[in-house]
Amino acid sequence: MAKKVKGVVSALLLSLPVLCQAEVLEVLAGGFAVRHAIQTTASPAESWALMTGHIDEWWNPEHTWSGSAGNLYIRAEVGGCFCEHLPQSGADQIGGVEHLRIIYLQPGHEIRFDGTLGPLQTMAVQGRMIWKIDATETGSAITFIYRIHGSLEGGFDGIAPAVDGVIKEQLERLGQRIGKR
Repeated sequence: MAKKVKGVVSALLLSLPVLCQAEVLEVLAGGFAVRHAIQTTASPAESWALMTGHIDEWWNPEHTWSGSAGNLYIRAEVGGCFCEHLPQSGADQIGGVEHLRIIYLQPGHEIRFDGTLGPLQTMAVQGRMIWKIDATETGSAITFIYRIHGSLEGGFDGIAPAVDGVIKEQLERLGQRIGKR
C-alpha cells in the first residue's frame, strides 16, 4: 500500500510544474539582474506556443497598462514586440505600448527582448530580457532572465526586489497555465 501511495504522489508531482526557482542575481550601482526558472512536463513546443501565442492566458492583468491581459500580444519575429493595445472609450483610434522589442528569436528555444516593463519605462534605464526553453527528459525547463542597467536616483536596491517579484509571478503563472494543459 505504501508503495502505491508513493507512486501516485510521485506521478502527481511529476505532472505539475516545479516551484519557481528565483533569485536576484546581482544589484549594483548601475543596475540589477534577476533569474527565474521552472520545470514542466510540457514539451518545448507546447511551452513556446503558450508563451508567445497566448500571453493573455498567463500574464497577470494587474501588470498591464490597460488592466486587461487580453490586450497583450507578442509578434514573434525579429523586430516584433511584446505589446499591448490601449483601447480608449469613445476614441476612433486604439493606443498602444511596446513593452519589449524582439532582438533575437530562435523559435521553440529562445527569445531575447530589449526594453523595460511598467514604471521602468519612465526611468533612465534600459533592459534585456531572455526567455529560454530547454528540453528535459520529462518536458522542458523555462528560464526568464531580466537585466536592467542605467542611472536611478537612490540606486537599484529598492526596485530590484519589486521587479524580481513581478517576473517571478509571471513565470509562476505560466507554469500554472502549462500545468492545466
